[in-house]
Amino acid sequence: MNDLANCPKCNALFVKTQFRTVCGDCYKIEEKQFETVYGFLRKRENRKARIAEVVSGTGVAEELILKFIRLGRLQLSNFPNLGYPCEKCGNMIREGKICSSCTKGLHDQLAQLQREEEHQRLMTHEEKKTFYSFSPKK
Repeated sequence: MNDLANCPKCNALFVKTQFRTVCGDCYKIEEKQFETVYGFLRKRENRKARIAEVVSGTGVAEELILKFIRLGRLQLSNFPNLGYPCEKCGNMIREGKICSSCTKGLHDQLAQLQREEEHQRLMTHEEKKTFYSFSPKK
């Protein structure tokens, strides 16, 4: 769905889409910067460059290069030393949103939560049991 928004770079009003997060003028500037980055990485000697080397070699901001990677405009399969930070811990990754160790940690936390909920459910069930004793009347 498209929304009306202010450009985060120049504050101009524009229609925000899934792929366009800046106004038309800023988009053109970003496109030129993309061409600069892509041209830099296409050279054989630069294909194994890391993010910092791309930033220093092109003058394009690291945030914008990471945006190009996240949008899939720079295919990481062609550039083995490029990546982007994990959204949880910040370690460099090449796919997904979080790294494998954070994924494992989340799975462990979920499993622990499920064990605790099951234990709580069993304890509640045990507390509901009522025992009656009958003593014959004399």
